[in-house]
Amino acid sequence: MNHKYSSSTFFILNVVLVIHAFAYSGESRPPFACDPANAGTRNLPFCKASLPIHVRVQDLIERLTLQEKIRLLVNNAAPVERLGVNGYEWWSEALHGVSSTGPGVKFGGAFPSATSFPQVITTAASFNASLWEQIGQVVSDEGRAMYNGGAAGLTFWSPNVNILRDPRWGRCQETPGEDPHLVAQYAISYVKGLQGGGGRGTSRLKVAACCKHYTAYDLDDWNGVDRYHFNAKVSRQDLEDTYNVPFKACVVEGNVASVMCSYNQINGKPSCADPTLLRDTIRAQWRLNGYIVSDCDSVGVLFEQQHYTRFPEDAAAATIKAGLDLDCGPFLAIHTEQAVRTGKVSEMEVNYALANTITVQMRLGMFDGPNGPYANLGPRDVCTPAHQQLALQAAREGIVLLKNIGRALPLSPQRHRTVAVIGPNSDATVTMIGNYAGVPCGYISPLQGIARYARTVHQHGCMGVACPGNQQFGVAEVAARHADTTVLVMGLDQSIEAEARDRVSLLLPGYQQELISRVAMASRGPVVLVLMSGGPIDVTFAKNDPRVSAILWVGYPGQAGGAAIADVLFGAANPGGKLPMTWYPQDYVAKVAMTNMDMRADPARGYPGRTYRFYKGPVVFPFGAGFSYTRFSQSIVSAPAIVSVPTLDMRKTAVRTTHTNCDSLNLHLHIHVKNTGDMDGTHTLLIFSKPPPAATKQLVAFQKVHVAAGAQQRVNININACKHLTVADQFGIRRIFMGEHKIHVGEDINHSITFHASLEQIKV
Repeated sequence: MNHKYSSSTFFILNVVLVIHAFAYSGESRPPFACDPANAGTRNLPFCKASLPIHVRVQDLIERLTLQEKIRLLVNNAAPVERLGVNGYEWWSEALHGVSSTGPGVKFGGAFPSATSFPQVITTAASFNASLWEQIGQVVSDEGRAMYNGGAAGLTFWSPNVNILRDPRWGRCQETPGEDPHLVAQYAISYVKGLQGGGGRGTSRLKVAACCKHYTAYDLDDWNGVDRYHFNAKVSRQDLEDTYNVPFKACVVEGNVASVMCSYNQINGKPSCADPTLLRDTIRAQWRLNGYIVSDCDSVGVLFEQQHYTRFPEDAAAATIKAGLDLDCGPFLAIHTEQAVRTGKVSEMEVNYALANTITVQMRLGMFDGPNGPYANLGPRDVCTPAHQQLALQAAREGIVLLKNIGRALPLSPQRHRTVAVIGPNSDATVTMIGNYAGVPCGYISPLQGIARYARTVHQHGCMGVACPGNQQFGVAEVAARHADTTVLVMGLDQSIEAEARDRVSLLLPGYQQELISRVAMASRGPVVLVLMSGGPIDVTFAKNDPRVSAILWVGYPGQAGGAAIADVLFGAANPGGKLPMTWYPQDYVAKVAMTNMDMRADPARGYPGRTYRFYKGPVVFPFGAGFSYTRFSQSIVSAPAIVSVPTLDMRKTAVRTTHTNCDSLNLHLHIHVKNTGDMDGTHTLLIFSKPPPAATKQLVAFQKVHVAAGAQQRVNININACKHLTVADQFGIRRIFMGEHKIHVGEDINHSITFHASLEQIKV
């Protein structure tokens, strides 16, 4: 099914890469530290890999002067030449492939490119945790290879695990969606893939990941309010059951090596200067084994723009004392010495910050000389055929079929021999990789992909996604009138939604809607609307237009996006993606200020709430929407009906998770998934719960399962009541409510589990 791409376009790309690999000298970068050739340092204790890491870290810190320590508190850490320690750039990015954003990565020479996977919102739509981990493994292979060749760092400030709270946010594309459980599972999987699955303690790291932006950060620039000045007013309840969920999972279950604090204030205090958020929560409660870094220039922002402190040394002291270990920016390098000299922060607190960063560097093997388990990775390990094939697979799995009247799709190469390919994104390349991307191995545009199946007639219709005029619509109508089918590739790009660029409207830009309607009216054959975007779009008109036979949402599908789109259009791949976010109508944003952080609806104020969990109004497409070319049925084979919750207080209607034995509350569901259609496909099993008394639906588990036509698969789902079936009260305390909990398998199957309090022994 995949051979047509790997044997032609992919072959050409790999020939180029092989040439680059042969041109590579094979010489790795000089050792960061502890060079065996340096007789003056190679026998120092911090260079002895046989010693425990904490001993080595302490030895190095004790050898540093105060000035040397301070120059290590920033992203472009200075060398300590007398100890044989080179300078290091901490800022590299790898959101969906090694990225050119930030100074740590340099493309060119032996490393002209790297595999560019679909943007995160697209791969999130696959609901495939094993895929996310595989992508992380590939990205870390390529990142390590580039580090060995002097073209990248080993500390990648990815992933972005903020909740997609508002559909206008320009960075929707970077996130795994609106559901806390989905985002948390993505964070765990991607981080494990990047880091090599290392656990706690002093476990070694392949690369060091970073979960960002902590916390309640999802506004960049809206209606005169920007991220540098925004004070996010967040309830303890929303912080506990929405905003912090992915970060906690990232640290506790993903064992991430870093967390990045955000620009914004939370309830009047800058995130990067809040000891409750950093020191008390990330470090003490969640037990981060790693470092905390500021978003770039955040420390400067809280002093210069938020005016949080009177003097700059006070800002330096406040952030270090709060738990910040590394400043992306120059502020700490400039002002920390004065803070120490005036007694506002101690040198011991500076040492503690350095211990956290240097420990990560040692776990990465940066003080072990030139050898290590990943030292053999080089140019031949970047943009490999297997990596590019995974990028294609990820794009296919992330495509969501939102409409398919009369089974208009898949198209047939025999019946649909001529295809009119129309729209501003019809021959897109750079648009497909979204933001925080690098230089891809190559591109296959939608036009190129479709041309492998049929003869194409191409018209842009609009000059760019802004579509400022309709002067070219006539020729587009002519093309549609003479083709067997029409594919309109429309949507957004980084000129409409991006970092520092929030949207004001959910509608298609400019005259795009008119182009779609006119072409649909003119088309001789079925019309397929393909939408590229990170955030949701109100396409109610197309959803309701019978002349638009099918709608596909493809997100930003990465370097192989055009191949994946064509494969789905012509049935070489069966779509199985589900929307990871709600698609709201345009009038929703008229009711909701982007600055309102409340998740829950408040009818008294006319506030409709956010995301599928709390918003119950009309939608264009709901969270979890997505069809297949085949049909699936699902049924519960076995599930518990009654669960006893150990507690010492039988009078409680809700038991705090800290007051029960959570290890005894693992629930097992066994579900049959049957493919009742005539085509092999993958089914996304979505398990929701509705706990009493509020009965708010929330995702608690999901599983991707491949089922051949006519076959049946048994799926085992494990749910922990403390982790998945709790409700956070107004104080942010998690409780298991007694009574009937409704378990929903998709939209059709319901099962009740009754919880009651029990005086069974509680493990302490």
